[in-house]
Amino acid sequence: MLYWALVFLVVALVAGVLGFGGIASASAGIAQILFFVFIVLFVVAMIARALRGRTP
Repeated sequence: MLYWALVFLVVALVAGVLGFGGIASASAGIAQILFFVFIVLFVVAMIARALRGRTP
């Protein structure tokens, strides 16, 4: 998921440089949403791993 957030970020940057404001804005919004979803899932996974503990 982080990969796709980075892909949309690159698309937004390229579109912004080339002057496509609408595409850049949409891509940046999608990248931001994917990044925050990734962060939430990462935190949930870390909490689940901490609560579960180490298994031999």
